[in-house]
Amino acid sequence: MGSKLVQGERLWRRLMELGEVGKQPGGGITRLSFTTEERRAKDLVAAYMREAGLSVYEDAAGNLIGRKEGTNPEAPVVLIGSHVDSVYNGGCFDGPLGVLAGIEVVQAMNEQGVKTHHPIEVVAFTDEEGARFRFGMIGSRAMAGTLPSEALNYCDANGISIAEAMRQAGLDPHRLHEAARKPGTVKAYVELHIEQGRVLEEAGLPVGIVTGIAGLVWVKFTVEGKAEHAGATPMSLRRDPMAAAAQIIAVIEEEARRTGTTVGTVGQLHVFPGGINIIPERVEFVLDLRDLQTEVRDQVWQTVAARAQVIAKERNVRVTTEWLQDMPPVLCSDEVKHAAEAACKQLGYPPFWLPSGAAHDGVQLAPLCPIGMIFVRSQDGVSHSPAEWSTKDDCVAGAAVLYHTVWQLAQGQ
Repeated sequence: MGSKLVQGERLWRRLMELGEVGKQPGGGITRLSFTTEERRAKDLVAAYMREAGLSVYEDAAGNLIGRKEGTNPEAPVVLIGSHVDSVYNGGCFDGPLGVLAGIEVVQAMNEQGVKTHHPIEVVAFTDEEGARFRFGMIGSRAMAGTLPSEALNYCDANGISIAEAMRQAGLDPHRLHEAARKPGTVKAYVELHIEQGRVLEEAGLPVGIVTGIAGLVWVKFTVEGKAEHAGATPMSLRRDPMAAAAQIIAVIEEEARRTGTTVGTVGQLHVFPGGINIIPERVEFVLDLRDLQTEVRDQVWQTVAARAQVIAKERNVRVTTEWLQDMPPVLCSDEVKHAAEAACKQLGYPPFWLPSGAAHDGVQLAPLCPIGMIFVRSQDGVSHSPAEWSTKDDCVAGAAVLYHTVWQLAQGQ
């Protein structure tokens, strides 16, 4: 069983079909949370779940769930999950591969009459990416019972809050607590995901086993200076927040490089008032800082924050910071890793271990249950881009490893 049971053509067809939902003129995919595009994607995935013989429902957070019953319906459930929302102009593999491979695994089991002691559920989590509200993993936080109520006030670029977006999507934010799973009701969580890097490609391997997920912080910097005429203000008299921001961003790169493991990124920057011939009055940018070790990451942050204040004083500007997210690193459980290792060996793939630099829903579920991940090779390491690609053979290989991993976890007492 395993690679022969997983129907690669069916998995690939569904990936390509889902990839048409939210497709942009330039070829990328945009499916933001609580939008029409996300609703269309969830409806299509729900149809796949029903084809697979699953009972389908959505919880109070909008998480789409398909359930295969176990021989003991009261046994803790084995969860397979990922997401179908996207970043702006993203690819068709980040998230959907894990959801659709999970459906393929349980559909293959149902077609072969395979029964498991534990129930198995496939979950498409709500808003993993955080692209719309700059606050992600809403669905997995809700399932873990850790979604802070104040997060519902976060707004998108149009001033629509998470709570209001939920209402527009037919959900009641006051019932979010109903999505929380009780301790002991989930045996394990497993996610198949593209690597989003080049480690597996460099190793020449289609699949790898994740050792842990790096912890991240998102910090919004606001640099305030004085708006003046670009031509009439001498360089020596300027209080230019853009020049200070550029200097701080260079410090971020320098301090992250110094550790050898930390990654620091500024991917969002806004300039006010934004005129070509105006020295800005204010600049805002968001830092994404990650490391598998909390102490290392936090030391980098402290150094960056201290040096930013020195730059502010030298340039006579004001620098303030606001923490948007803080997720600690999470190590994958031995139970899930061993199951994935056995699956790789059974299928003839050498077990290969690597960390995840990207965050995933498993970070939020770790306090609820053991978690683990399986990576699939990414072509050129590209992700969050229309050029994101994993081959059909690699996707099928990952689904086969997922099949054996889930089967082993779902058999145990």
